[in-house]
Amino acid sequence: MQRKGGTGGAGHDVETVLDELYTTPPSDFVARREELAAEARAADLVDEARRIHAARRPTLAAWAANLLLRAQPEERKSFLELGRALREAYRTLDSDGIKGLSEQRRSIVSVLTLQAARLAGEAGHRLSDTAQQDVAATLRAVLADQDAADQWATGRLESGLDPPSAFPSGTAPAAGPARKPPRPAAAPPSSRPRAKDELAESRRRRQVELTQAKRTAKAAARSLGKQRAAQAEADTVLQQARDQHEQARRQVAAAEQQLQQAREELQRTADQEQEAKDRRQAAADALDAAEQEAREAEQEVERLAAPVE
Repeated sequence: MQRKGGTGGAGHDVETVLDELYTTPPSDFVARREELAAEARAADLVDEARRIHAARRPTLAAWAANLLLRAQPEERKSFLELGRALREAYRTLDSDGIKGLSEQRRSIVSVLTLQAARLAGEAGHRLSDTAQQDVAATLRAVLADQDAADQWATGRLESGLDPPSAFPSGTAPAAGPARKPPRPAAAPPSSRPRAKDELAESRRRRQVELTQAKRTAKAAARSLGKQRAAQAEADTVLQQARDQHEQARRQVAAAEQQLQQAREELQRTADQEQEAKDRRQAAADALDAAEQEAREAEQEVERLAAPVE
């Protein structure tokens, strides 16, 4: 951060700092916030320090949603565009159309939830099933509600978002007998062509948005398939690693048992060697004594055999 009166915009600096702060893992959030606030105060940036200190630690699910926004800019843009298209389509499509889009929406939310969980895991924090459900609920809220989309787009969520009841999570409005709308009052002749043009343009825009929404949904479905394949491959690799680890553990156990047996055998042979040494020493001592006794006896014989003078 720069001091007041220096070159560059302090406001821009504090926005960058806040962006960084809300991608900091929740466990480190408070310490990092206080560190950044202290740096701002040291630079005489009182207002900026106050804003930083006022930041509230996000939940694990909100932090993961913030990570997803920062790490996937292209998918974020497509996701927000899809939300706008879906909200428009929901107001105009029939029940069959709504049901189809709801199926695609679930696939997209599933893909992004998995990506958020992966990003959180890479940052050292595993998302529990409950946290992943909160992320999914936040993403459904983003698709359903413009205010929720605007909040997520800031990248500074403090808690998860709840989908509004006005945007069903998977069911289309009940189909019933179509009612004829009341006949509008006849428009002045001069305004009829313009009204028709506006209606045609509105329908054209809606069709373009629907086409884009379907395209985005198909891309998300393909991405979901790839993610599932990658997950299956990772599960296979993990199982192989576990099997190899178990095999190595068994080999180590067998080697340790063999080592223990070898140590016992070494001790047994060492005892035998010591016993043999003791017996050899005893035999050597007995031999020395016998030789000494034989020499003394021989000397005694020589003495007695000598002639008497």
